[in-house]
Amino acid sequence: MSALSARPARTWPRSAKSRPRPAWSPRLRRRLAADAALLVVAAAFLLPLAWLVLASIDSDATLRVSAPGSPTMENFSAVWTDEITFTPMLNSLLLCGGATVLTVACAALAAYPLSRFRSRIVRPYLLTVLFTTCLPITAIMVPVYGLFVQVDLVDTMYGTALFLAASQLPFAIWLMKNFMDGVPVILEEAAWTDGASWLQSLTRVILPLMGPGITVVMIYSFIMMWGNFFVPFMLLLSPEQLPASVSIFTFFGNYGQVVYGQLAAFSILYSTPVLLLYVLISRRLGGGFALGGAVKG
Repeated sequence: MSALSARPARTWPRSAKSRPRPAWSPRLRRRLAADAALLVVAAAFLLPLAWLVLASIDSDATLRVSAPGSPTMENFSAVWTDEITFTPMLNSLLLCGGATVLTVACAALAAYPLSRFRSRIVRPYLLTVLFTTCLPITAIMVPVYGLFVQVDLVDTMYGTALFLAASQLPFAIWLMKNFMDGVPVILEEAAWTDGASWLQSLTRVILPLMGPGITVVMIYSFIMMWGNFFVPFMLLLSPEQLPASVSIFTFFGNYGQVVYGQLAAFSILYSTPVLLLYVLISRRLGGGFALGGAVKG
């Protein structure tokens, strides 16, 4: 009995969860490094936004991010005129809105055969379309300007909208085709059985089910056109036709003098239509394809 009682108690090995971890484990260090990188990226975006808001209510704004001594709305009152804000904004809405509608319509018509018909040229064609999105606008503006001069489209709103739509069309086709692939073909076959043509099946079956996809293409195209400066600057000459992206140059004076407060106030007003567009149709972005029970037997 004494020998049995003197035997030491058996110790079981600790599990991996119960073992104490070092204070600075590799996993913790990677997580802290990722958090620090995200904070740096967030600061890179927040500092310009903070300057934009603070400078818009500062009558003596500079490039320094600082709170105004006496906040004022004089900058907004100075730019809230027909010549500076309303006419350029209206021109931007007409130019970018018309080009966006044209882009979405042409992208839907071009993406339908690429999504539904199988051919050996589909993949090379899509790669070619994707390659054209990499071409810089500045590289093709000289021949485009020469062409517009020959066909008398310089200084015309519809000609500029046509070129803006053509410049955004390649990527819009790529996006539209990917969204269209998610709509089952069986729905079109059912429509064809009822006597529908391919155009009717596209407009009455496929496009209504592609609400989120069309919304994404529309928002992306509108935002890219809304912030485009070089194309309207080259193709539009009359001051009364210039959009807001070009008229912003009025705040840059001679000899490097810039009215920073009015520039910040105009930039906030200039960003408002894009934000309103996103807020109004953001609910459709997460809705997915409303297939419901359409593919049930």
